[in-house]
Amino acid sequence: MNMLAYIGPGAGFAVIGSFAILLVALGLGVLTLVSLPFRLAIGLLRRRPAGQFRRCVVIGFDGMDPRRAAALMDAGRLPNLARLRESGAFAPLGSTCPPISPVAWSTFATGVNPGKHNIFDFLKRDLRTYLPELSSARIVKEKGGDRAVLLRKSRPFWHLLGERGVWSTILRVPVTYPPERFAGLSLSAMCTPDLRGTQGEFTVFQSAPVAAATTGGRRIQVTMGPEGDGGSRRVVRTALPGPCLRGREVQARLEVRWQVAKAGEAELRVCGQRLRVRAGEYTPWVRISFRSGWTRVRGLCRFLLVACEPEFRLYVTPLQIDPEHPAMPVSWPNAYSIYLAKLHGPFATLGLAEDTWALTEGVIDEAAFRQQVESIHAEREAMFLNALRRTRRGVCACVFDITDRMQHVFLRRSEEAAGAGAGGRAIEEAYVTCDRLVGKTLAQLGPQDVLFVLSDHGFTTFARGVNVNAWLREQGYLAVQEGAGDGELLRTVDWARTRAYSFGLAGIYLNLQGREAQGIVAPGVAAQALKDEIAAKLAALADPATGQPVVRQVYDAARVYAGPYAGHAPDLVVGWRKEYRHSWETAVGRTDGPVFADNPSLWSGDHCVDREEVPGVLFCSQRLELPARGAHLADLAPTILGLWRIPVPAYMDGEAMRVGGMVFS
Repeated sequence: MNMLAYIGPGAGFAVIGSFAILLVALGLGVLTLVSLPFRLAIGLLRRRPAGQFRRCVVIGFDGMDPRRAAALMDAGRLPNLARLRESGAFAPLGSTCPPISPVAWSTFATGVNPGKHNIFDFLKRDLRTYLPELSSARIVKEKGGDRAVLLRKSRPFWHLLGERGVWSTILRVPVTYPPERFAGLSLSAMCTPDLRGTQGEFTVFQSAPVAAATTGGRRIQVTMGPEGDGGSRRVVRTALPGPCLRGREVQARLEVRWQVAKAGEAELRVCGQRLRVRAGEYTPWVRISFRSGWTRVRGLCRFLLVACEPEFRLYVTPLQIDPEHPAMPVSWPNAYSIYLAKLHGPFATLGLAEDTWALTEGVIDEAAFRQQVESIHAEREAMFLNALRRTRRGVCACVFDITDRMQHVFLRRSEEAAGAGAGGRAIEEAYVTCDRLVGKTLAQLGPQDVLFVLSDHGFTTFARGVNVNAWLREQGYLAVQEGAGDGELLRTVDWARTRAYSFGLAGIYLNLQGREAQGIVAPGVAAQALKDEIAAKLAALADPATGQPVVRQVYDAARVYAGPYAGHAPDLVVGWRKEYRHSWETAVGRTDGPVFADNPSLWSGDHCVDREEVPGVLFCSQRLELPARGAHLADLAPTILGLWRIPVPAYMDGEAMRVGGMVFS
């Protein structure tokens, strides 16, 4: 996972604007959910394939690192994963190029390389404007209203299983928004928007002046007024911004009242609800309604009172789509999210629900961030364990994010203190939490069940950023407009004099004739020569602070990707050595500043490096016969198909691993 999913035009999605359309959609969803078991039963009787196993359970821990897992197993901290290692299988798992979550999880789901599933980063570019867009979905304008379209291509293994009568419950696997129709149930994950149509925008109300622009959220200055009794009570009256309905942003009125003598607690009033809030404690999920005429949409958020005195600050999480009253589908069928909310209560639906931006922007502290991450994990764990009990046959899969989020913000301190400091303890506790979940899962397994535990990539430290556009500019490959100021999103680039540019987390693009709107590089021999030249110079790039090389390998997309969408990839993918990464400036398309700079952010762990630096992890409850090259993410889809003796499609790139030897009973 990486925070770049928050940025970029095209990330927003329109809320359903017609109550009638929403009502019909929900009605059809309920009918689909009610009738699905009957339709599936008929399909099972007709075509259920024979197989060695009754049920396949998949637990994904985003970012779990095999080296850290092994060390903690050796220290006795992960007894359930150690049990899998000893009696079943444990191996590093090859990741994708680049090892970025949407790319990697798409390969896990489909069994193909990115050239066949079309996801190469969190972002892609508009070839007409050069502006970045979300890579996983886009909005299509239709006569009846806007519709989100999934850009991930190829077919997930659960679709293929469903066609053969094998049921799947797929919870929070990344790049499943918008949800697709198949013979099973799914709840979308990464790239699911918030109610405002962003990839996660927090709000903070503060009495202090708003000094500068805030990344990832909105700061709103408020006035603390006396409340009629000599100043012993105070009140803040403001409004919470919501989605755009009928062309304008709507709001919900918000009031906070407290006694000056008891500034650690207050009363919060919103949408007819009165809540007692205490400083440092999150509220439960609160339903917020937004109206414009006949149109009403509902969202969820949690409030955290940071302080009332001497200065006021109230943090509001990104507005989640309410799963019980979804303004846009977040599950298949539509009514599945309603069912889950009725069963478990309200829960986070945003793709990147853990608010790393609020932490890195100093809006919340580390303790508040940890509370948020742990509560979201608990929600997902309850859903998964219940789904596991209800999935008697077929596949039950769920991806958990706690390891990824904790390592992103605590890893540098963990490495520096050799695990002895607060950062190391936070990461270790996240791994222990995952191990406990594995233990609860093993308790539900029978002799005809198989469990896979895996991650999409591992982790390393992110100490230094490399401004690739500044380097391209320095080398004469990129030019900026005369007199233009510094700007993001490549807005200052002079395309008539630019041969290569970069944005996002790993790629470099040629300004190619006939492809980019203002391309100047001739395709064919000239383009290949330019790629080779840039790759050779990057391979020799050294950090002036240490003299050490910073690039492990530069990948030519034409040589590492194969498939109908390979042409959508960056022309070059940089495989950084550990501790280095595309800088924050490069990620948002800036061209100014030094080539090398220290990473000042709390976001100090990362995986946007060479895939050999950050392999994922693979455990299995059964013995596995691994391919000669070692296990790879692409192998999971064909392996799962093989459990039911379903032929592996010829287009899949992964190899089916032999699963055998009954271990758990």
